Amino acid sequence: MPKPRTARSAPKGGKRRFAVFDIDGTIFRSSLLIECVEALVGAGLFPERARTVFEAAHLRWLERKGSYEKYIDAVVRSFRRHIVGVAEADFVPLVQRSVRAHRHRVYRYTRDLVASLRRRGYFLLAVSHSPKYLVDGFARELGFDKIYGRVLELDPAGRFTGGALYLDVISSKAKVLRRAIEKEGLTLTDSVGVGDTEADVGFLELVEHPICFNPNAALFRVARRRGWKVIVERKDVVHEIAASKSGRASPSR
Repeated sequence: MPKPRTARSAPKGGKRRFAVFDIDGTIFRSSLLIECVEALVGAGLFPERARTVFEAAHLRWLERKGSYEKYIDAVVRSFRRHIVGVAEADFVPLVQRSVRAHRHRVYRYTRDLVASLRRRGYFLLAVSHSPKYLVDGFARELGFDKIYGRVLELDPAGRFTGGALYLDVISSKAKVLRRAIEKEGLTLTDSVGVGDTEADVGFLELVEHPICFNPNAALFRVARRRGWKVIVERKDVVHEIAASKSGRASPSR
C-alpha cells in the first residue's frame, strides 16, 4: 500500500486525494448480484427457473472446469431476463434486506485499506457494474463518499423494463472516474485504485497507485506487464506476489 501524505501535507489547490474501488470480488467476497438473484427467487419475485440459466456455469466453476466470468455472465443474463415487470416497490425492500444480511462478508485487506484511507481524509469512490440499488447500501456502510452503479430503467408504472440508463458512462470505469475527478474536485496525486478483473484496468491505469487484488488471469497479465502491485488474500493470510518470467505468480520476497 502507498504511504499517502497526511492531511496537513495534502496537495495544494484544495483538491482532495481519492481512492477508487471495485466492489464485487474486491471488497465483497462474492457478487452482490448473485445474492440478489437468490433472494429474488427465494421471495418468489423471480421464478425457480431463473436459476437454471446459471446453474451449469456455476457447477463448472466450482469444479474448476469453467471460469468465474462465464458464471457471473450467466447470472447477469438471468437477472436481466427476469427483472422485467418486477415492481420497484417490491424489489427495493428485498434488496435492502439482502445487503444487510451479507454486508460483513468482506475481505480483510480491502476492508482495512478502505478504513485506513478514510481516516487519512481520502475521498472514497465505488465503481461497480452491479445495479446501483445493491451497491449503494453496501458501500455507504463502509463510508464511501460517491457510488456509481448500473441504473435500472423503470416504466411509467414503476416496474423494471430490463434496460439500464447512462450506459455510455457506466460501461467505462475510466470514463466514470474522469467524470468524478472533474465533478468532485479530486486530484490524481497519491490516488489509489483497487480492482480484481480486466474490467478495472480503465481506472487502474489512471491512478498513481494501482493495486490488483485477487486478480483473474487477464488482470494478472496486465499487472505483470505494467509492474502493478498484486495482492492475494487466501483464508487469513495476505500475500503480495510477483510474476515469474514464465508468467506464473510467485510469492514476492
